[in-house]
Amino acid sequence: MILNLEHIYKDYQQDKLVVPVLKDVCLQVEEGEYVAIMGPSGSGKTTLMNIIGCLDQPTSGVYEFSGENILSYKDRELAAVRSKSIGFVFQNFQLLPRATALDNVALPLSYAGVKPKERKERAFVALERVGLADRAEFRPNQLSGGQKQRVAIARAVVNEPKILLADEPTGALDSKSGQQIMELFEKLNEEGVTIVMITHDAKVAHRAKRVVHIIDGELTEEKEEEKDE
Repeated sequence: MILNLEHIYKDYQQDKLVVPVLKDVCLQVEEGEYVAIMGPSGSGKTTLMNIIGCLDQPTSGVYEFSGENILSYKDRELAAVRSKSIGFVFQNFQLLPRATALDNVALPLSYAGVKPKERKERAFVALERVGLADRAEFRPNQLSGGQKQRVAIARAVVNEPKILLADEPTGALDSKSGQQIMELFEKLNEEGVTIVMITHDAKVAHRAKRVVHIIDGELTEEKEEEKDE
């Protein structure tokens, strides 16, 4: 099992008021799964994604990543997990505007201490994987929205992470580009990449193999007959 969250609670303090955001969340994800977490704005899905991605910690509960107790890790250890084991894809791409597609993809490898020649080689292979080898020397302002997201996905998988976390990956795209990105996710999953995606869009969520809903900080699993409707 790659993810094991048990009885996760997350509260935020606003002055003297305690605001509960996540309430008794339990979620298990096996290696190779493709899971969508669907919920409206304010439902707690981004908070949950931040906890899964080791960007935030719960108020209480159990979080195990690849069998390790993540909540016992110090900041440096959490940073190492994020760098080596988790790939992030964001709604707004978060590419360096003055860097080429190749250099954007190679960035995580530089943080990991990979030598420049190998960085370039691995980054180019990752761009090939998402169908953008011919755009390697293009900068973000020379790319369409869908191409920018492909570069972001290549950057997310260049380190061969254990899991890919996608936060509203089609939110800034037109419908055709969004369709292409979802097809790419399906291809990556078929290649063995574990994917957890958050979205408010039911059509996007139902492209995943498994759907869970989050409403008011509580998680419920979607039944197979609901998914088929």
